[in-house]
Amino acid sequence: MNYYIGFKRITDFIFALLLLIIVLPIMLIAAILIKIESEGPVLFRQERPGKDAKIFKVNKFRTMRVETEINGRLITDKERITKVGGFLRKTSIDELPQLFNILKGEMSFIGPRPLLIQYLKYYNSEQMRRHEVTPGISGWAQVNGRNTISWEEKFKYDIYYVDNAGLLLDLKIVWLTFYKVLNRKDINNSKNYTMPCFTGNRDNE
Repeated sequence: MNYYIGFKRITDFIFALLLLIIVLPIMLIAAILIKIESEGPVLFRQERPGKDAKIFKVNKFRTMRVETEINGRLITDKERITKVGGFLRKTSIDELPQLFNILKGEMSFIGPRPLLIQYLKYYNSEQMRRHEVTPGISGWAQVNGRNTISWEEKFKYDIYYVDNAGLLLDLKIVWLTFYKVLNRKDINNSKNYTMPCFTGNRDNE
């Protein structure tokens, strides 16, 4: 397992660097379109817990308007999504800036998705195990439902990955990720434009 972790870090760095060179024109176009459509920064940077719950800043293209209310009324995430942002999410182009996180060793291509810091206080001991490995752009939970499954199911898939991480599983996730992206599957939750907030489930603690 230790050998694989070292091998994975090296391949992550090499492929992230090569991919960054290839997709740089796409990223530049995305950045220009974001600035044209709405005010605010091109990148959305947010602190997330990584391996061993160490905090880092994840990079994504901004897909929402910076305004959170209109005429004193709070607006939903669905209302805040821009047209460009919706396209970036459906095509997963919004995830490309995370290549810089991979180069820095904060993320991997494959691993549990880094979630919000405020969720840490709600995890039970089993759910906390998702931080035993480096978080990824895509993971076992993402290719098994992404935003269409419950939080409890997501965590079960994350722990499965922690216990079974290896080259064959990573390659399977890579293949399924491409399939999901090309077919635009499981982008959104059935009732919400994004996943509802996690509020805890300590039944198994």
